[in-house]
Amino acid sequence: MPNTTTPKALATLTWTNLAAQSAEQISLAAVPIVAVIALNAGPGEIGALSTAQTLPFLLLSIPAGMLADRWSRTRLMVAAEVLRALSLFGLLALVLGQALSLPLLALLGFVGAAGTVGFSVAAPALVPALVPKSDLARANARLELARSIAFAAGPAVAGALVAWAGASIAFACATALSVCAVLWLLRLPSAPVLPAAARRHLLDELREGAGLVWRHPLLKPVMWTAVVWNIAWFVLQAAYVPYAMRHLGLDAGGVGLTLGCYGAGMLIGATLAARAARTLPFGAAVLLGPLMSVWAAAAMLASWWWPHAAWAALSFVLFGAGPLVWTVTTTTLRQTLVPARVLGQVSAIFLTVNTGARPLGAALGGVIGAHWGEGACIALAAVGFVVQALLITGSPVRVLRRLPAPAV
Repeated sequence: MPNTTTPKALATLTWTNLAAQSAEQISLAAVPIVAVIALNAGPGEIGALSTAQTLPFLLLSIPAGMLADRWSRTRLMVAAEVLRALSLFGLLALVLGQALSLPLLALLGFVGAAGTVGFSVAAPALVPALVPKSDLARANARLELARSIAFAAGPAVAGALVAWAGASIAFACATALSVCAVLWLLRLPSAPVLPAAARRHLLDELREGAGLVWRHPLLKPVMWTAVVWNIAWFVLQAAYVPYAMRHLGLDAGGVGLTLGCYGAGMLIGATLAARAARTLPFGAAVLLGPLMSVWAAAAMLASWWWPHAAWAALSFVLFGAGPLVWTVTTTTLRQTLVPARVLGQVSAIFLTVNTGARPLGAALGGVIGAHWGEGACIALAAVGFVVQALLITGSPVRVLRRLPAPAV
């Protein structure tokens, strides 16, 4: 049952999410800037740092999900955020001690990302213990709004801090935010833990979670829709910057401005999501996100025939808004359908599959772009966004009037 301090606990979790996500975004933006300025890093080195920061999502999501279902999810979030804070403190110490090196940046990036994995898996599994089923969409929307603010403001704050006062201030700010997140987490009520007598072998629990995702008529199309979306999105990301500069005639500032519209779209989507879930049939609210991505792809395609930054800006606003509505509604659906005993594992499976699709999309975009140009990537991405919309509109999710009953 939800805790009696639900409003206070949800507010605490929201502020925690804002602080933790802001710390992550500031560090993610500051590390490559520092690597270029202090170590003269090139694209290869920056790519290696990016790999170190994303690899934990593939390697550690499933173990983190198992831990979330067998241990206190609140304590797991505390441990994960402490790990992130330690990695940020390490980055600060490297800068102050003038001991920066690419291997150490990669190592601390990996450690920080491991903390992010634990936090990302445990948070959605914790929410159903804090709020009743009827408030899940509103709670998820609040958490996503906090994340959207961090995504929109974090990179800009990091760049400004590095330019204004140097890298040490940026990492000190990120460390302080992460410590604040830990302190807020310590104020959350402890979530119920599955009794030891009710636990089964790890492989049996993993098999149950994976089987539920694979066989459930509502969860399976959600998973495949997300996989196709991520592939299409990273095909687009691989081509957009050269496309914008060569075909749309944008300079670096113009490219940054259009990319920044994604953050603005996220804010719009986070404020729209709860209202959509409340006023539309639930299936229609879920479909809204994938359909907005199709409209976004159409706007980007329009920029091929009418080269203007406005089309790209509109596209990124829609790309930011649509997935936020999708995240809120599908997370709410998952929290409702999946038994609490395997919710962490199921969240981890979704995180692993989605993360695994990203390098595939980036590699595909690189190959297509190298052989047929950026325009071919834009077209291929548009096809992918149409496919993901068809997958979900052809599924039983489309006809949902309200949240379904939990799976047994």
